[in-house]
Amino acid sequence: MLGALLAFLFASLLVVHVASRAGADVDRCERFTADSRARAAIATGTGQRVVVIGDSWSAGLGLDRPADSWPARLDGRVHVAGFSGSGFSAEAGSCRRVSFAVRAPGAVRAGADLVVVEGGLNDFDEPDAAIRVGFADLMRALDGRRVVVVGPAAAPVRADRVPRVDELLAGLSERYGVPYVRTSGLDLPYLDDRLHLTPEGHVEFGDFVAQQIRDLPAL
Repeated sequence: MLGALLAFLFASLLVVHVASRAGADVDRCERFTADSRARAAIATGTGQRVVVIGDSWSAGLGLDRPADSWPARLDGRVHVAGFSGSGFSAEAGSCRRVSFAVRAPGAVRAGADLVVVEGGLNDFDEPDAAIRVGFADLMRALDGRRVVVVGPAAAPVRADRVPRVDELLAGLSERYGVPYVRTSGLDLPYLDDRLHLTPEGHVEFGDFVAQQIRDLPAL
């Protein structure tokens, strides 16, 4: 009898925990969606139309002014399709159907002279196969566009996982014939979470990426 009661209590607590976690995920995804839309409403610069598809670094998570996220340092009229927690693989993060490949068609619907895809930090615990599939889907979605892929920097909290993803993305970029900007060697300032950039970090990261893109012969 006691065993059955304990089992019932454990099951009840598990249900409550799962429901609470699910509710927290929904709240977070709703917040990320609102942040993504707010950042997308802000275009910076002048010139060719540049579309950035990225994660929380592009969306400006942790900044007082999301408009100051690193894409604002790029040349051109820059439009940002950033979503916190998203990545190349379908299961990166806890929000569903926000991978780069899923969001790419909407991001370039109004046109794009150049598409810059930034990410990889949220793919740190995803298997290689999932990243490969997501990358292939992304390339199909952006077929015919000029694309540059920007790999993950070595954020301290995930630094030990970055090399695998970095090398995989570099290889995939070469396979699909798109330039790859490696940022894993940068020493950047981070917020206390050791994952997201400070305002100064966004400036350094953005300026580095902008210069790397300027130096590409075909762009």
